Amino acid sequence: MKREAVLFEDLGGKKVRCHVCQRRCTIPEGKTGWCATRVNDKGILYSSIYGEVSSLSVNPIEKKPVFHFYPGSSWLSLGSVGCNFRCPGCQNWEIAHWQEGPMDTQFLSPEGLVSKAKAAGCMGISWTFNEPTLWFEYTLHGAKLAKAQGLYTNYVTNGFLTEDAFREISLFLDVYRVDIKAFSDRAYQKIGQIQEFKGILEVTEKAKKFGMHVEVVTNVIPGFNDDVTELRGIASWIRNHLGPDTPWHVTSFYPHHKLSHLPPTPLSDIEKGWSIGKEEGLWYVYVGNLPGHKNENTYCHSCGELLVDRYIFEVIQNKLENGRCPKCKTLIPGKFREG
Repeated sequence: MKREAVLFEDLGGKKVRCHVCQRRCTIPEGKTGWCATRVNDKGILYSSIYGEVSSLSVNPIEKKPVFHFYPGSSWLSLGSVGCNFRCPGCQNWEIAHWQEGPMDTQFLSPEGLVSKAKAAGCMGISWTFNEPTLWFEYTLHGAKLAKAQGLYTNYVTNGFLTEDAFREISLFLDVYRVDIKAFSDRAYQKIGQIQEFKGILEVTEKAKKFGMHVEVVTNVIPGFNDDVTELRGIASWIRNHLGPDTPWHVTSFYPHHKLSHLPPTPLSDIEKGWSIGKEEGLWYVYVGNLPGHKNENTYCHSCGELLVDRYIFEVIQNKLENGRCPKCKTLIPGKFREG
């Protein structure tokens, strides 16, 4: 469905500039921006994907992954098409790399979205699968309605939205699950085709300051961002700018799309990332995409007691008592229900 964009600038001569993501594309009349989901029609910018859903399912919040916001809760999760990155190893590339042609989507109104979430007994709504920033108008309307109905809201994002967009959505967003894909412009140029990444860090810092629940994911890709300098840079930045209580998920890459020729990330590299996070003083470092690994679990940062036992996306046992460690009574950062 076509919908007028919320954030754009009239440059005159029927040119506009989009202010949703940090590319801030200048778009001539009749053309689309880099993401191909925003079109200039006679000097007005429109979203071409408003309410167009490519994927919808009920998932545990662990699938985002988010581990410190009501573990085991169910979330209505949905995505559309398009992205402002072209990650060569994207696992959802069929929808995220869409640029033209049939979308293979179905329309779902914001009202219908909220109704579906409540009917399914979900705690919240998660915009995921592709970059939610491109769906900005739809996520903004949906988040407003969700909050009015007592639902939580979540962005699973690459973090490349503008501060303008962030300010608009921030009043209605509870959980900000962001990918910090690397810690150098060189690596981000290879992964996301952007020239610099500092804006991603700046918006993420604002999410933390604004009181959102923030968790960070780094998918470790052999030859791209597996260098110790990259990983240590991310870990130290999290500690210094988000706080040592911010969870960091170090996840294993599996071959997809243009990186199908690469091997999966060696276990030793994932455990190296985990060790770096702990060395840098992070309280909660998790490994991902390694079913059964002990560091899928949550342990008390004070005494080391096992608190939440997981297997992949399933919570096997939650031992927290009113958000506290049952052994030493330390308050665990995040939001939790009793096990």
